[in-house]
Amino acid sequence: MNKPAAAARPGVMSLNINSKSALYAAYMPFLKNGGIFIPTNRDYKLGDEVFMLLQLMEDPAKHAVAGKVVWITPHGVQGGKTQGVGVHFADDDASKLLRGRIETILAGHLGSNRPTHTL
Repeated sequence: MNKPAAAARPGVMSLNINSKSALYAAYMPFLKNGGIFIPTNRDYKLGDEVFMLLQLMEDPAKHAVAGKVVWITPHGVQGGKTQGVGVHFADDDASKLLRGRIETILAGHLGSNRPTHTL
């Protein structure tokens, strides 16, 4: 007998970013609401909903935000890129606050040509 599939539970991810260069490499400003690349070896699919706890450098607060997986860097990809997923921030107040905080920290660096984990 087949059982009905259980409702998909969003994954919970945690990331501590301890330098401006690490934040620059992880931030995805080209997404409408912003986003962040999170190194992980867990399997995710595009569109998976996730919940993130992000801590930025010396900020003691952990930012809790929801999002969707929009980027996947698989294991063993060419160019030595880090395995992980890019998560598009949800269109809510918590995400807007986090995006503003990130962009304040990275002010003056967002137009740089330095490589990132995504583009």
